[in-house]
Amino acid sequence: MVADESCHCGCALAFWAEGNARDPVGVIGCGSHLPPRVVSNEEVAAAAGVTASWIEERTGIRSRRFAHESQAASDLAAIACEEALQDAGITAADVSVIVVATSTPDSPQPPTACVVQHRIGAHRAAAFDVNAVCSGFVFALDVARRLVENGGFALVVGVDLYSRIIDPADRRTAVLFGDGAGAVVLGPSATGTIHGVRLASFGAHQHLIRVPAGGSRIPPSKESLLTGEHYFQMNGRAVREFVRKEVPVAVRDFLGDLPVNTAAIRHFVPHQANRIMLGELVAELGLPDVRMHETVTELGNTGAASIPVTLAAARDEIQRGDDVLLTAFGGGMSMGLALLRW
Repeated sequence: MVADESCHCGCALAFWAEGNARDPVGVIGCGSHLPPRVVSNEEVAAAAGVTASWIEERTGIRSRRFAHESQAASDLAAIACEEALQDAGITAADVSVIVVATSTPDSPQPPTACVVQHRIGAHRAAAFDVNAVCSGFVFALDVARRLVENGGFALVVGVDLYSRIIDPADRRTAVLFGDGAGAVVLGPSATGTIHGVRLASFGAHQHLIRVPAGGSRIPPSKESLLTGEHYFQMNGRAVREFVRKEVPVAVRDFLGDLPVNTAAIRHFVPHQANRIMLGELVAELGLPDVRMHETVTELGNTGAASIPVTLAAARDEIQRGDDVLLTAFGGGMSMGLALLRW
């Protein structure tokens, strides 16, 4: 059961109490929002010093979306949340907790989740951010499901605006990323559930994906701007080797520990890093009848948004009772795996 009251400053207080046996927590709604501006390979290729065909051959990406200069992460996230709430058939006032996964927040403070809470009118919800870079959505999913396992509803959001932190001249990153937001509603479900989640971090590889400046170690300064340390940086070759080495083994171990028939898994929704990489990954997993869903070809890599955006795009193809494997990997390095019953 969820109870709430307001403190003397008018903020919402929410707490969860043990209740009777309940339906398991599952995904009961999903939504997404993509900026209308389509950015072609030709547009990003010129600044990066490559050709449009070079981008598609190496990444499988043909286009991506960029947010308007007036928009921030919370703007995209709020619209995705509203669509997810409508899909779930509940209102913002029913939501107990909001967890926003992002590595491109509106600002260092306050949490982007609090901006979203106010924007959508979820006055009863506790709200906070999670940053596990491109794995963030699965990390947020695990946190949120534990908070509502005794009742209530959670909004889990993945949102990133990488167009704000990409160096247009860096061909290693500028050709890959786009902007977007996706959200799911978690709540009691008579048919769906979350079979399990596994999270992992590999801090020894922290240097492979980073934004060096803007935090407490290298505060923003004229010097950091001049040296480009405020831009996103990635060692793409090393990241690809990490994925090849670590992810298939981790997925097999994760599925082997669950009481499910892995041969019956029908849907695979991976982090949309690179279309070529995803083709290699699904082949390594050895799931005979799985359908890999992808949005990377038209949307690029949308960071923490990529899995919920792809889930929203695939929802009409996923049938009730189907098992859906989520596989995320990103900076940290980090990895998040989840198996959902739809």
